[in-house]
Amino acid sequence: MTRIFSGVKPTGHLTLGNYLGAVRRWAEVDQHRADALFCIVDLHALTVDHDPARVLRLSRQAATLLLASGLDPEVCTVFVQSHVDEHARLSYLLECVATDGEMRRMIQYKEKAARERARGGSVRLSLLTYPVLMAADILAYGADEVPVGDDQTQHVELTRDLAVRFNQRYGHTFVVPRATRPEVAARVMNLQEPTSKMGKSDDVGPGVVYLLDEPDAVRRKVARAVTDSGTEVAYDREERPGVSNLLEILAACEGGDPEELSGGYTSYGALKKDTADAVVELLRPVQERHKELCADPAEVERVLRDGAVRARERARPTVDAAYRAIGLLPAAD
Repeated sequence: MTRIFSGVKPTGHLTLGNYLGAVRRWAEVDQHRADALFCIVDLHALTVDHDPARVLRLSRQAATLLLASGLDPEVCTVFVQSHVDEHARLSYLLECVATDGEMRRMIQYKEKAARERARGGSVRLSLLTYPVLMAADILAYGADEVPVGDDQTQHVELTRDLAVRFNQRYGHTFVVPRATRPEVAARVMNLQEPTSKMGKSDDVGPGVVYLLDEPDAVRRKVARAVTDSGTEVAYDREERPGVSNLLEILAACEGGDPEELSGGYTSYGALKKDTADAVVELLRPVQERHKELCADPAEVERVLRDGAVRARERARPTVDAAYRAIGLLPAAD
């Protein structure tokens, strides 16, 4: 069976972009067609200055929302990265295969390092090397596919390069994975800045719809979404990014093609109303299930504990094989 791995970083509240771009497909498609592992990658949240209590809180929230979104622990494996030591064990080996130049060419490193310097902060070494930890997350499980958004494709390409290089130097050890992307809404954009991704880490305010936003908040944010000059409702990502973003969100919520949907509207107001209604209805069952799970935190903890056990069982043989292949002396039993 095909094996897939993907994760979510607890650096902010999960957004509509996270859901439409990844989580919904995980629940509706990926967990049913493959041996699927979904991870809260909490170690990645430590690459920049952070509040420990907030990372802990967001990790719990992310796990609860993944389950509320339909991930079934009887069908797939849901776990927390730091609960499985094999991630860190393998990351160092891959650092010994990666190069400094590869790390410094990573687009997200350049962008995040620039932001840290602009804030007057120092850039942590882990920000430079975290793509290697991401590669370890994937390679430890022998994943064939990695469902990602457009902004993570470069990291999967690095993972492929490291797997091939390791296999060539030390013997075949790793499966070489490939990135997969949903056809619609792979990258939902900020409602106030429709040329920028709707991200959970740094964005605040009316441009971001969060999975736990109340219906009135959703409608208010969509109603205030930036559109474009003129009044024509047309799908054109380059020339009309605001309207195109709304059409893609509507298409992703209800199914359909953004360009075809554009023909049914003569005003921005009608498009915004329908988009807001569609988002509210999309999020309603997720929010209801989230409320139920929050009332039973012991169940979420059980799922994560059992998930870590299963993940460890899958990862350990591959990581042990990598240790042997690279020349490390096996530990005595």
